[in-house]
Parts: sequence; C-alpha cells; structure tokens
Amino acid sequence: MQARMKKYPLAEEEIHVLLDTEPVGRLASMGGDGFPYITPVHFVFFQGQIFIHGLAVGEKLTNIKKDSRVGFEVEKMLGLVHDDKLPCDTNTTYESVIIRGRAALIEDSALKLAVLDAFVAKYAPHHTGRVYPESMLKMTGVIAIDVQSCTGKYYPA
Repeated sequence: MQARMKKYPLAEEEIHVLLDTEPVGRLASMGGDGFPYITPVHFVFFQGQIFIHGLAVGEKLTNIKKDSRVGFEVEKMLGLVHDDKLPCDTNTTYESVIIRGRAALIEDSALKLAVLDAFVAKYAPHHTGRVYPESMLKMTGVIAIDVQSCTGKYYPA
C-alpha cells in the first residue's frame, strides 16, 4: 500500500494505525441505478487488504458483483480550529485515508475464519478464541478489497 499526497501526507505507518484503530469506514460501490452507494461499515485491515463483514446478501454485494470497483474511506476528526474574529473561518484537524480497489466476496473458509478472528480481536476481544456458530457463518459474507491505490492525509492544528 502506498501513500501519495502532495500536502500533509500521512506516512504508511500512520495510515496503518488509522486503519487498525478507527471503528467505522465508508464503502462506496456503484449502484445499479448509476448512482454511488455509500454505506458505513465495520472493517479490518488484514494482510494488506480491507475486509468488511455483514450479511451474505444485500445492496452492496449486488453492486460489487456487477462492478467490483469500490472506494473506501476512513477519517478521524481530531478537533476544530476556530478563528477568533471570523465566524466562517473554521477548519477541522483530521487524519484520513482514501482507498480505491476491487472488491469480492471471499469463498475460502480458512481465510473467512481468519478475517472473522481479526474482527473479534478489533471489536470484541473478550470473545477471542470462541467458536462461531455454523448458522452464523453461513449467513455472514466477508468482502475483501484488493487495494489498488491509497492516499493518507492530515490537516494540522
């Protein structure tokens, strides 16, 4: 994954930290009606890819099956910067990552379990090591995003 940005770029390590720690990202796929479809998702950054889990059916999966090109975004708002004299001169300090890639539903059961373990480690570490009910595994879809480009940037205080 390579970060490229002219002004205020995040280093690759900073991009990884943001992807490892932020709980919500936004997945953009192309809807069947020609409009972008953006949805907030839980995700993990694992083995150089972004993984998203959810139901094995739905609009985002339908979109991805028709067109695998996706966008993915994560940001962390750090604060607001106010100008003491101008009410409209307010800015935001932040860190953000924007990814373009190709997405697909993963079929490999060993990879699916490894990714689900990564989700548990990130979001519910108190459940680490527990067995997943077979009924839940059947209805859970895991999407992998193969990262084709990645930009990370920040705006300082």
